[in-house]
Order: sequence, then structure tokens, then C-alpha cells
Amino acid sequence: MASSTSNKLGTEKIGKLLFQLALPAITAQLINMLYNIVDRIYIGHIEGIGSLALTGVGVCFPIIILISAFSSLIGMGGAPQASIRMGEQNTKEAEHILGNCFAILILLAAALTAIFLIWGEPLLQLFGASSDTLPYALSYLNIYVIGTLFVMISLGLNSFISAQGFAKISMFTVIIGAVLNIILDPVLIFVFHMGVRGAALATIISQCVSAIWVLRFLTGKKTTLKIRFSNMKLSGKILVPVIALGMSPFIMQSTESLLSICFNTSLQKYGGDLAVGSMTILSSIMQTLSLPLSGLTQGAQPIISYNFGAGNKDRVTHTFRLLFISAVTFSTLYWLLNMIAPDLLVGIFASEPELKEMASWALRIYLASGFMMGIQLACQQTFVAIGQAKISLFLALLRKIILLIPLIYILPNFFANKVFAVFLAEPISDFLAASTTFTLFRRRFNKVLNERTHFIETNQC
Repeated sequence: MASSTSNKLGTEKIGKLLFQLALPAITAQLINMLYNIVDRIYIGHIEGIGSLALTGVGVCFPIIILISAFSSLIGMGGAPQASIRMGEQNTKEAEHILGNCFAILILLAAALTAIFLIWGEPLLQLFGASSDTLPYALSYLNIYVIGTLFVMISLGLNSFISAQGFAKISMFTVIIGAVLNIILDPVLIFVFHMGVRGAALATIISQCVSAIWVLRFLTGKKTTLKIRFSNMKLSGKILVPVIALGMSPFIMQSTESLLSICFNTSLQKYGGDLAVGSMTILSSIMQTLSLPLSGLTQGAQPIISYNFGAGNKDRVTHTFRLLFISAVTFSTLYWLLNMIAPDLLVGIFASEPELKEMASWALRIYLASGFMMGIQLACQQTFVAIGQAKISLFLALLRKIILLIPLIYILPNFFANKVFAVFLAEPISDFLAASTTFTLFRRRFNKVLNERTHFIETNQC
């Protein structure tokens, strides 16, 4: 069964295969979004303290995002490498990659847990917590970071399940945890009156169950690649390429943490807690755009990586074209929805009129270039899938580090409405980054595929 699933990556009709792999991945990402969003929905509606509590939890986002980013560094850096090795019919090397990634995830989780437990309070103050919101932020964070190991295993190793073509198993990793989280959240928050602590506890219990599911599959009989203790001895030869390739998704996610700090501190300066609370809502809505797109690219990744490893140029090109069309269509439709009815999604997260009004106004500014996100992610993640570490790293740095963060601080100098200027930084950087990414992709993609095809043909001769 495992061998048959992997072989389909090189033989199944592309349209059907992409649908089979992308649909569960998109579903998983949408459900995964609930881990973060359901907490915010319930917290935002806690009577009397909802606005302050929501802002406090929003200040925790940089740390939550950073934990996820380290999972992606290893999982999304290792999974494409494993897929390429499978395309080369080198399963032994692919399992060695999996074993090393599992070991380093455990070590990173231990280190991050210690760091955030010891320095959590000063970090939250640095991230924009006020004296009113700090108690809620600390209550959430001190419980959440205890589950760091579960988060990193479930997110990091789940990439290796989808990389083998087991899209439904990968989807259930997320569904199991998310459904449990949805059930536990109202019980712990409202029935047991635990407030934000209940939301954090519900999340880590859910992630623990997801982690157990992943480990059971990757040590069971159905998987093509199996976790073996003999492959867990760390090797620089394996980890250096994994980390190099994983730097792009790592930067894409970890800079969300840095961005959150920049946005929160700037908005706190110019607009106070209300502006920071609006940013919490906007980041949630942005996730409903970026996560389905990520699910789509995750569905395409094993097809692209496997066939790139096997030297099947036509299948790689066909898969990318379908990915690109699908991603651009989705991002454009989502952009239209938010431009026409910004209060539709904002109302899910806020009940206070003042917060809803400000967030709805800011959303049209913040997502003004949202239609270009499909171009950005389709091209950038395809570079990751074919092992182009340097280009994907540059593109990850471009959008946020080179463009967005400087603009957050530069633009307020040119506008009377400083809050407007801070929000405007997002669409300007999105437009410039997507345009650059598309231009580079058109110049490099065919060249890389031709070089790979030549390499395969030369070795076969």
C-alpha cells in the first residue's frame, strides 16, 4: 500500500492527483486555522474583559508563530528532501532524513520551552503588552509553551506524511486535534471559568493528541518512511541541506513573529489598545487567506518534488500550472469578498462596536493587494519543492524583512493619519514582493528543470 501510494506521484493523472492531495491539505489548513481562531473568537466574547483579553492573547502571537516556524524549518525543509530521494528510489536516505528531523525537533522543543518559560514576561512587554493586557498574555503563554513539544512533533513530522502522498492521514492529524480543541475551548473557558488559561490548555491537549497520531503512523506498517532509532543520530550532511531549504518557510513564519512585534508596538504608539486589537483581528483574517494557499502548495509539493527527483520535467511543469491557476483564483475571490464586505469576517472576532468599526476600516487597507498572494506563494513554494534554497530564502526575506518592516516605520513620516500609514505598509510590500517573485520565477524555473533533466540523462548514460 505504501509503495503504491508513492508510485502514484510519478504516474497518476496530474489533475486528479493534485485534487486528491490538495483537498485534504487545504481542509487540514482550514481546520488548523481553528486552533488559533477559535481561541480568539471565544476570548473576544468573554463578558466584560473580551477586548483586553483578546489583545493580550494577540501579544502572544509572536511566540506562538515562532514555535510553528521552527517546526516548519525542520518539517518543510526535510519533507521535500525526502520526496526527492523517494523520486530517486533512495528510500534508505529518505528515512535517514526523517530520523534526523525527528531528533532535532525534540531538541529544539526542549530549548524553546525553557527560553519562553524563563523570559516570557519581558518578551511580552517587548512585543507590545500594556499593563492592562499583560496579565492575560502571561496567563495564556505560561500554559501554551508547556505543550511546545507536542506542537513541534505534530506540525513538523506531519509534513513527512503528506510528502509520501498520504494526504488523508495528514489531514486527520489536524482534524483530530482541531475538533478536540473546539469541544474543549467553551468547556474550559466558560464552564470551568478558566478564561484565557482554559483556551491555552485546550490547545495543548489537542496538540498532544495530534502528536500521538503522527508518531503512531510514522512507526506503523502503512508508512513508506518509518521513524527508526538507528537514523536519529544527528548528521551535519543531512541537517545542513534540510535547514538550508527550510529557511524559506522558517523566515516566512518567524518573520510573522517579528512583524507582529513591529505592528503591535507601532500601533500601540499611534492608536493604543484598540489599534492593537484590530491588528489581532486582521492577522486572523489574513490566516484565512494564507493557510488555504499553504494547503494547496502542500498538496502540490510531493508531486513536484518526487517528479523533480525522477527527472519528469513535463509533470513538474503541469503541476505548477495547475497550482498557479488555483492559487491566483482563490486569492482574487477572497480579496473581492473582503473589499466588498469587510465587516463580514470582522464580526466573527469582535462584538464591541468601536473595535468592529476600526477593524473593518483597517481591513480594506491591509488586504488591498491580497489578490497577489496566490502568485507569491505558488512561485515561492515551488522553488522550495525543487530544492532551490537560495532563491526561496531571498524571496522570503524580500517581502517582510527587506520591504514590510522598514515600511512600517517609514510610512508614518509621510501621512497625517499614522495608523493608516502603518496598515498601508502591508499592501505595498505584498505588491512589490509578488511582482519580483513572479519575474524571478519566469527566468529561473525552466533553467533549473533543464539542468535537472540533463543531470538525470547524464547519470543514466
